[in-house]
Amino acid sequence: MLLIVHHSATGGTRQMAEAALEGALAEGEARLLHATEAGPADLLAASAYLFAAPENLASLAGVMKDFFDRTYYPVLERLNGRPYAAMICAGSDGQGAARQIARIATGWRLREVAAPLIICTRAQTPEAILAPKTIAPADLARCHELGAALAAGTKLGIF
Repeated sequence: MLLIVHHSATGGTRQMAEAALEGALAEGEARLLHATEAGPADLLAASAYLFAAPENLASLAGVMKDFFDRTYYPVLERLNGRPYAAMICAGSDGQGAARQIARIATGWRLREVAAPLIICTRAQTPEAILAPKTIAPADLARCHELGAALAAGTKLGIF
């Protein structure tokens, strides 16, 4: 089962995660949890992961970082080799958040099976950054495809 853990303050990452869930459910089993609801038991029950988060100030959003802080040690050495991918909703770059997720996943000894999917909203003013986001259909299709690929690859034993 694919576990999608997400956080979204302005709706962009939520849209991405929901599109990935739709793709995943078309191919296999998947579960979507907000970062505040997900815990160690959820990680242990899943066989693959998709982490979806916004980038804030060139870093992983605090709520998503809290999820990793709360779950890191309780599952350490218990997730080794499981596949994962990441999706980032960013105003411009997204690389900082992607690197933070990759470092955490390396500590958990997860196996990256897709490059981070970074969707840039180009929000650069305080008003645009804080405004609700609408992710373009083409970008949502990429999220859908990533969810489908993760679920199918897990179901078929490819990952």
